[in-house]
Amino acid sequence: MPDDRTPDSAPENDKPQLFIKTYGCQMNVYDSDRMSDALAPKGYETAKAPDAADVVILNTCHIRENAAAKVYSELGRLRILKEARLKQGRPLTIGVAGCVAQAEGQEMLDRAPVVDFVVGSQAYHRLPQLVERAKDGERLVETEFPTEDKFEHLPQPSKKVTLGRGPAAFLTVQEGCDKFCTFCVVPYTRGSEVSRPMHQLLDEARGLVDAGVREITLLGQNVNAWHGDGVGDAPSNLGRLLFALAEIDGLERLRYTTSHPRDMHDHLFAAHRDLDKLMPYLHLPVQAGSDKILKAMNRQHTAQDYLQLIDKLRDARPDISLSGDFIVGFPGETDEDFEATMQLVRDVGYAQAYSFKYSQRPGTPAAIQDTQVPEDVKVERLARLQALLNEQSRDFNAASVGKTMSVLLDRVGKRDGQLAGRSPYLQAVHLDAPMHLRGEIVPVVIEAAHANSLSGKLADISATDSLVKGDAA
Repeated sequence: MPDDRTPDSAPENDKPQLFIKTYGCQMNVYDSDRMSDALAPKGYETAKAPDAADVVILNTCHIRENAAAKVYSELGRLRILKEARLKQGRPLTIGVAGCVAQAEGQEMLDRAPVVDFVVGSQAYHRLPQLVERAKDGERLVETEFPTEDKFEHLPQPSKKVTLGRGPAAFLTVQEGCDKFCTFCVVPYTRGSEVSRPMHQLLDEARGLVDAGVREITLLGQNVNAWHGDGVGDAPSNLGRLLFALAEIDGLERLRYTTSHPRDMHDHLFAAHRDLDKLMPYLHLPVQAGSDKILKAMNRQHTAQDYLQLIDKLRDARPDISLSGDFIVGFPGETDEDFEATMQLVRDVGYAQAYSFKYSQRPGTPAAIQDTQVPEDVKVERLARLQALLNEQSRDFNAASVGKTMSVLLDRVGKRDGQLAGRSPYLQAVHLDAPMHLRGEIVPVVIEAAHANSLSGKLADISATDSLVKGDAA
């Protein structure tokens, strides 16, 4: 949205318009969708841009460096829009949600007069009331962790809204984290670990499938710590939840993220072994390969513990591929500690990974350590690590050439006549295909590997017809 852009006219639609800008992780994407659901009963429809909206919400993330600064910069642009709208007699209500909102609270209202309300990650079920009060001129902060379950108060997504999100959907099953890694703000912005009850998750999943969703990714800050209500004497855990979800007719694919190594358990290994619907791809962050650094991070596991988990996963599902997270330049990291991380990467062999320089987060224990690593050292180490990870990713994609993979075609490609989707290993795949196949899972022969994607062609028509009819997965 250019700073000098002025709305030309009011939207033709009489219904109130909502625009949500989402920063950060998949859970924020899910939260933004549920914010839309919360306001839908009040008549709100989705606007394509801020200048077409009556309400704009920034759903923020606090994980990346300078996260708050980026939000305030965006608020500066929205201030110009809001002033122009007021001159036209079309007021604009602006809210900030998510983790930056949770962390900043009243300070955000004090610092940014353009903001009408601030709502934390556990209170967005109260959005309808907050928006109406903000429209009446109140400036509001709602960042307490409420005692009630927000999911019990949110309406189920309408079929119309769900269909607009495509054949793959997110489902939050767990929020918060009790691990208190010394570099991380999540326990402070999302609170302690809370699991949603199984019956609630199964109902929401069935609703998604009824609306055309074929693939569901379970979300949580520490998703494999999920421990919703059990049945009888059987303890409930993520493995049991996956088995229950796999029984839903029409649900073809399951994934989950993000996991903590401390919460991998036998039922999860069994799910990877026994459930064809559980895709052979797992994001399992380790952060470092040095036991000294892992201890300083309060990760509560060693490098060897992590490698043993990888062995168990590959025993259960030999074709599984791994993704991970890495932080370089953590306080006190020596050359030897960094080399241990490089060796762990070589030992595991990742299909994909995310790597970052350590950056200080106010309020976290690591931020006040006096052993901060110089910036130039962090830059050099990150470049070396990313070179290795990129090489592994290229090799993994190259090994896909010539294989036939089932691909969920979830979106239109960049060229006319092209569709795009995801392989079982979460690789982006592009191919020429008729538009009526969008939303279907089809066999694709992979013909070429690119830097960040694969390209291919539809396999034989008889197999495609079978998949389109739902006779195979």
